[in-house]
Amino acid sequence: MFIRDEVKQAVFDNGAVAIGILLPKDEKLDVGDDWVNNLSQEEYDSLITQINLCDGIIFQGGVACDNYEMIVAKYCYDHDIPTLGICCGQNVIVRALGGTTYEISNPEKHNQITENYVHNVYINPSSKFYDIVKHEEIKVNSRHKKAVDSFPLLEKVAICEDGYAEVVESKNKKFYMGVRFHPESLYKIDENMNNIFKYFIDICRYIDSCR
Repeated sequence: MFIRDEVKQAVFDNGAVAIGILLPKDEKLDVGDDWVNNLSQEEYDSLITQINLCDGIIFQGGVACDNYEMIVAKYCYDHDIPTLGICCGQNVIVRALGGTTYEISNPEKHNQITENYVHNVYINPSSKFYDIVKHEEIKVNSRHKKAVDSFPLLEKVAICEDGYAEVVESKNKKFYMGVRFHPESLYKIDENMNNIFKYFIDICRYIDSCR
């Protein structure tokens, strides 16, 4: 378990503090679309105590989803805690609400580890994501082999030219959003990418000020 340096630094550089939400069990449980709350009451209470130290939660990219991440994401949705899911983190927030994922047919195009920009993304102008980037089309990087298939309670508000859901969001929450690309790798050179973190942290800061 680790915090990605790029994600941590994007948070720090936008005026916030990053801490890790750690698994309260002594072993990980990697899962796909199916997950359950496998925590004891004591373990669950410990996890919620960690969440309540934070004004918002970021789910990083990675190669696998742990069961406890879905538990956290569902709690965040139910309690309207600002939540940002990045790449595999998009899978997490979708799965937490009963959604599903699938293997894409052209990973050779979308799993470009070293490229800054891989393809364009087309954005719904009525979405919260548009309010962040202020463009109907932006360029993004791409490091994934899966895409989200179904996403109950969320809306697809940005797609790539292959039709994959690049951004999903909740219209009913303060900030509950998943992006398929990696803004943490571009935020230093791309204002659109930095604005994702800035907007997210501003929402968290506003909520904290209202407490």
